[in-house]
Amino acid sequence: MRYSLSSIIRNAATGHKHWPKVWRNPEPKKSYDVIIVGGGGHGLATAHYLARNHGVTNVAVLEKGYLGNGNIGRNTTIVRSNYLCPENSQFYEHSLKLWEGLSQDLNYNVMLSQRGALNVFHTPAQRDAAIRRGNAFSLNGIDSVLVSREDVKKLAPLVDCSPNARFPVLGGLLQPRGGSVRHDAVVWGFARAADMRGVDVIQNCEVTGFRIEKGQVRGVETSRGAISARKVGIVVAGRSTLVAQMAGLKLPIESHVLQCFVTEPVKPVLDTVVMFAAAHFSIVQSDKGGLVFNGDLDGYNSYAQRGNMSVVSGVAECAASLMPRLSRLRLLRHWGGINDMTPDGSPFITKTPVKGLFFNGGWCYGGFKGTPASGWTFAHLIANDEPHPFASGFTLSRFETGNVINENGAGPQPGKH
Repeated sequence: MRYSLSSIIRNAATGHKHWPKVWRNPEPKKSYDVIIVGGGGHGLATAHYLARNHGVTNVAVLEKGYLGNGNIGRNTTIVRSNYLCPENSQFYEHSLKLWEGLSQDLNYNVMLSQRGALNVFHTPAQRDAAIRRGNAFSLNGIDSVLVSREDVKKLAPLVDCSPNARFPVLGGLLQPRGGSVRHDAVVWGFARAADMRGVDVIQNCEVTGFRIEKGQVRGVETSRGAISARKVGIVVAGRSTLVAQMAGLKLPIESHVLQCFVTEPVKPVLDTVVMFAAAHFSIVQSDKGGLVFNGDLDGYNSYAQRGNMSVVSGVAECAASLMPRLSRLRLLRHWGGINDMTPDGSPFITKTPVKGLFFNGGWCYGGFKGTPASGWTFAHLIANDEPHPFASGFTLSRFETGNVINENGAGPQPGKH
């Protein structure tokens, strides 16, 4: 979408009141072929790929609030594919490849910046673990480079690599293709692309119940009336347990708050994503200049999109320990996203016991980076009633069979702090 200089000046002078709508604001129809419950990144991506890959366009995406109000707008924007378990590594590598072509696919700039993702390590044991993970990445065709302490100093000069550091840095494991994406642009790009293919993106439409007859889903009840559908997909991130409960489903998921923070803007000082092996902490500099970072889970179950001061203090300590010069910066703001945590650290993209009802959730720390592949594989499952090969292991039944995908390297899990 292009605008002339005169239209840009005119809209700027009138308070941006006359820009054309990027997507429609339709009234819900009485029935659809598919309903997607949840208008976040994963839900919008699912609708886009249903239309693009499978020709299924009679689709409604139902969002209880406004687009971007959930986790898609409450994260640190980091993308990477350096996961250990084969099921996750192939999935997130597919996702990273989709990220690399997403701006062209959507005809909308999602502002991908492949600046590299660096995990620093501090002990010989952590070095051994990094070597093991690097070898696993290479076997799965994922780019990975083991770097020395001197390399870390060159890649991220702010990192304290001195012998007197509180957590001395011995080196790091780098994925050069990792980086960051503008989260708002992802929401707008997927919503616009789905809308252009005929999908109804409906905001302020809360699902209040499911219509199920003889084990078959028939539609949903909403704050704007009943809507019929042959197939329904639930993809609501941290609200998964609450929404699934309305359909009679009990999920092996706990909801926890994960806080993110941004500092006042400064000139470019950090040219890569850095993750801190001494604690659950990551940092990246945004295009606006603010340093964005997050810490560990709050440690108690919650559906609130806010955090507490103990985590604020802990994250500030991590930042100052890893990069002492950051101690002079002021925090501009912080926010909380609701992480739906699973026992093995891996997600679900699966059928449910209710025919025609599908579930996507349990993303732990990997939700944002998995957005395109989540939509791609969930759309495949809904359209074909068969799992996509890249998501065939992400079933609810894996906890009954014992075929868990134990991705502890993705971050600490509830009860494992």
